[in-house]
Amino acid sequence: MVELNFNIKYTRYENLDELNAQDRQLCEQSVKALETSYSPYSKFKVGTAVLLDNDEVVLGSNQENVAYPSGLCAERVALFSIGVSRPTAKIKSMAITAKTDLFEITKPVTSCGGCLQVMAEVEQKQGTEIAVLFYCLGGEILKVEGIQSLLPFVFVEDRLLGAS
Repeated sequence: MVELNFNIKYTRYENLDELNAQDRQLCEQSVKALETSYSPYSKFKVGTAVLLDNDEVVLGSNQENVAYPSGLCAERVALFSIGVSRPTAKIKSMAITAKTDLFEITKPVTSCGGCLQVMAEVEQKQGTEIAVLFYCLGGEILKVEGIQSLLPFVFVEDRLLGAS
């Protein structure tokens, strides 16, 4: 038997003023994405801003449906949109934020497991890590370099790529 440990490296910032200009602007764009959230059922808005290698920013927001499983998280809305409209683009970083009028959000909201899996596959496909910023409106930001720190046991099955 061998006992192993994971070490997760991330950076915590107190507020937007501590970020470099590019990361600050990306967080601000994620706030802008909240405006397009369709969340009449949960009342929990999520916005994401994705920075591409050509410095273009693509926004995404959560989109709900009365048939709850039919909705989609902000991260996947943005990533799938990029996959369709910019299939050769590489993602440098993304910022994610959330807002609700139901209660105060006091810590950064992180991505769900489904989104992390999609983010991990995008990272694998493009061959470079994606920096992720989790921004709590008016508060702290957590920054992670690469999805492996967020999903250490990512599902990868390379044999599926050759399956016919």
